[in-house]
Amino acid sequence: MKKYSLIFPILVCCFISCKKEVKTDMDTTNAADSIQKEEPIAEKPLDSAAEMKAWIDYATPTTPHKMMAEETGTWNCDMTFWMEANAKPEKATSVAEIKMILGGRYQESNYSGTMMGQPFEGKSLLAYNNSSKEYTTTFVDNMGTGMVVATGKYDEKTKSIEFKGEMVNPVNGKNIPYREIYTIVDAKTRKMEMFDTKNGQEFKSMEIIMNKK
Repeated sequence: MKKYSLIFPILVCCFISCKKEVKTDMDTTNAADSIQKEEPIAEKPLDSAAEMKAWIDYATPTTPHKMMAEETGTWNCDMTFWMEANAKPEKATSVAEIKMILGGRYQESNYSGTMMGQPFEGKSLLAYNNSSKEYTTTFVDNMGTGMVVATGKYDEKTKSIEFKGEMVNPVNGKNIPYREIYTIVDAKTRKMEMFDTKNGQEFKSMEIIMNKK
């Protein structure tokens, strides 16, 4: 009889516990359902005048575009490049023709010269996005079939833009980090420093000193 008197309370406890678990599961399910049923908060729509102003501000050239326009003209480029870290530097020269396009909204640069004994041609576009407050640069040339795309912000203290992006390593087809520092040295001098990564190590792969004619 003692044995049965012990078993009965245990069964009662198990029954109560099971009921609690079922209730907890139901409560959790109901809570989850209520969360799922909550509608997302809609963004407050702009009135037509505010929307129009936003688009006008986005499309209107500003101070950064005027700074880009100051570079319009012909530049002699003294190029130094390194194939890998601590490699012997090699030299080349080119000429850059810079102009503003599409109503002063973008800067186009066309490079021509000789590199490693071969004719060299390159083209870059520079944009300043009024909305994101950052610069985007792109570059293509006749020594490859890919495009370098990088973004960065202007630092007033250093008078430079540090661009960061990616480029494809033609040896293995994988993306590798790309970094560039563009410095306004003075009214007629610019310095461009490009950094590539090889075997996990970043190194300066090119430096261009540009002097305006």
